[in-house]
Amino acid sequence: MTIRPCTAADLPALLALFYHAVHTACAPYYTPAQLSAWATEEPDTARWAEKLRQETFLKAEEDGVLLGFGALDGAYLDLLYVRPDAQGRGVGGVLCDFLERRCTGETVTVHASRAARDFFTHRGYRLVRPQQVALRGQTLENFVMEKELI
Repeated sequence: MTIRPCTAADLPALLALFYHAVHTACAPYYTPAQLSAWATEEPDTARWAEKLRQETFLKAEEDGVLLGFGALDGAYLDLLYVRPDAQGRGVGGVLCDFLERRCTGETVTVHASRAARDFFTHRGYRLVRPQQVALRGQTLENFVMEKELI
């Protein structure tokens, strides 16, 4: 597995992986309407392109196949998604290790989905609070979690 920075050319593959990961791996935890609000069929590519320019985006590849990606915005772990057929192989952990090392603060924060909460708990993140997030007419629960890095 290779970890590399993402470029603008990666955006279509990132968006496809994001949609597939949300609608597959998160399906046991959220309703179809919530999943569609979270990962729309027609993503806001301009917003994603801007995030790609402003945040630290890394991807994991194997034999040219995108396995996962993550993004860090200063001390906030903004995104971490792994292909459903690659989950359980350590991809998310490796990406998270690389992103945590680039964190600009002593503490890294994440808003973990129901599907990802245990993953972050096992990595040493502690629950700060659950929260309800309004998104495209739906309310989704996630968890503000943080980890001391020093």
